[in-house]
Amino acid sequence: MPNKKDHLLILKKINFNRFINGLKLYTSYQLSKITKKAFHWGLPASIAIEPTTSCNLRCPECPSGLRSFTRPTGMLQTQMFEKLIDELHSSLIYLIFYFQGEPYLNTSFLEMVAYATKKNIYTATSTNAHYLTDDNCKKTITSGLNRLIISIDGTTQESYESYRIGGKLDKVIEGTKNMVKWKKEMKSSTPHLIFQFLVVKPNEHQINDVLALAKELGIDEVRFKTAQVYDYKNGNELIPENTEYSRYRKNADGTYAIKNKMQNHCWKMWHSCVVTWDGKVVPCCFDKDATHTLGEVSVSLFKTIWKSASYKQFRASVLRSRSEIEMCKNCTEGTKVFA
Repeated sequence: MPNKKDHLLILKKINFNRFINGLKLYTSYQLSKITKKAFHWGLPASIAIEPTTSCNLRCPECPSGLRSFTRPTGMLQTQMFEKLIDELHSSLIYLIFYFQGEPYLNTSFLEMVAYATKKNIYTATSTNAHYLTDDNCKKTITSGLNRLIISIDGTTQESYESYRIGGKLDKVIEGTKNMVKWKKEMKSSTPHLIFQFLVVKPNEHQINDVLALAKELGIDEVRFKTAQVYDYKNGNELIPENTEYSRYRKNADGTYAIKNKMQNHCWKMWHSCVVTWDGKVVPCCFDKDATHTLGEVSVSLFKTIWKSASYKQFRASVLRSRSEIEMCKNCTEGTKVFA
């Protein structure tokens, strides 16, 4: 199970205003499910903000790695970020600094974390750990970052680089050791450290190995994540044989299909969204190329976008027929958690 201390940190961020906002979100979501009409009250309780689309790696199922975006590459600017947080901090409980790209490539990233920390918002990010130098580790701890997800995806260089193309496992381990060292040195309980292991065919035999490695290094938690594969229908070399860690099932005719039945509702559409580095508001982290842009915080207030007719229409389309929305077709987000 996830670390209880980490859950307590999130609960401590909930004040009266945030509790009432969360109640509004949940009530309107349940009413929408029942009536099939898009009722919506409240502001987002969680949000993902993209520090950058730049990345040092070339992962094969990642738009950043493939350099396959139609949207531009760039860096989130502090001024726009602070304006957004100033507008939303009274409702916001959870903020993840990640969508695409490697967050530590944005030199203002940790300043933005510190700004959110001052607003009593729980902060998290995900990194490939190649930039966890001594200096960055100390700054990370000082920033108040609550959760740091380290993508490892292999316990040998051969298996690691089969997905993390261009990456070095020894850099990941070195960066992890730096962070553990400085947490001890600075007597800090945060950030909560998570090894995230994306289970694919080349590394599925190393599940027990990564648990042992995490224990050896002093990691707080290990999460095994199922891989999203864009071209899965006729099979894919990344789909693991262990079906427990696969989003896909093999049909009698040899083709593959997503395991889970798609429901015509989605909690994420009510309580969260994603803001890209250049200010585009998109409804979900599966919209990698910002196809469903519902507004831009660089030209409008977030609250105007969140309550707009176009956002209401999008939520209504999810309730009506989610299977018609392209980004939803490969959505079976899944992780298995180990302390």
